[in-house]
Amino acid sequence: MFTITADWMSFVIVALATLFLIGELLVNAKGIFSVLGLGFITIYFASFLDPGMFFIMIIIYFFGLMLMVIDGKVINDGTLAVIGLVCMIVSVGFTAPNMSAGLYAVIGVFIGAISSLGFLKVFKKRQMWTKITLFDQLTDEAGYSSINQSYKELVGETGITTTDMRPIGTVLIREKEYSAITEGKWITKDTEVEIVDVDGTRILVKDKKKIEQSAE
Repeated sequence: MFTITADWMSFVIVALATLFLIGELLVNAKGIFSVLGLGFITIYFASFLDPGMFFIMIIIYFFGLMLMVIDGKVINDGTLAVIGLVCMIVSVGFTAPNMSAGLYAVIGVFIGAISSLGFLKVFKKRQMWTKITLFDQLTDEAGYSSINQSYKELVGETGITTTDMRPIGTVLIREKEYSAITEGKWITKDTEVEIVDVDGTRILVKDKKKIEQSAE
C-alpha cells in the first residue's frame, strides 16, 4: 500500500482528501469525489496509525467534516463550523509523526476546504440542503402567489414558540403552527416572538422583548 515518506506529502494528501470529501457534499459528483476523498484520507491515517487509532481518528475527522457542512448549509452561526474545523485539525495533526508533517496536514485541511468551494462553479449544486432547510423560495413565477400572499400577511404578527428555535423551530400564530427561523439566534420554547419578514414560505422571527428594547 502507498505510504507517506516525506512531510510535505501530508499537505498534498490531506488537502486532496478534504477537497474531494467536502466537494462531494456540496455538488452532485455521483460518488466519484467521495471515493477519491476516502482513498486519500485512508492513505494518510493508515500510513501513521495502528488499526485501533486509525478508526478513532478517521471518525473524528468525518465528524468534524459533517459539522462544518451542517453549519454552512443549515445553522449558519459559525459555532458548529469552528468545532468541526477543530476536530479535523486535531485528527490530522495528532496523527502526524512529527510537528512538520502535522503542520503540513493542518494547512492541507484549510486549503482543501477553501478550494472545494470552486466545485460550485463547475458542477451542479446538490439540492438536498435546500430541501432540509427553510431557504427554498417559492415565487409568484413558480405558481405560489396565493401561498406567498397568505404568508406575507403574517408580517407584524406575534406568536409563541412551541419548540426551541435553534435557529429553526415551530411558532404558533393565530392558533396555527408554522415553521420559522431566526437570524441565527437561539430562542427558547414559550417565548413571544414577532414575524419580521417573510420570503416565500420562509418566516423570519425575532424575540419580541428584544425588539421592544431596541426601539426604546
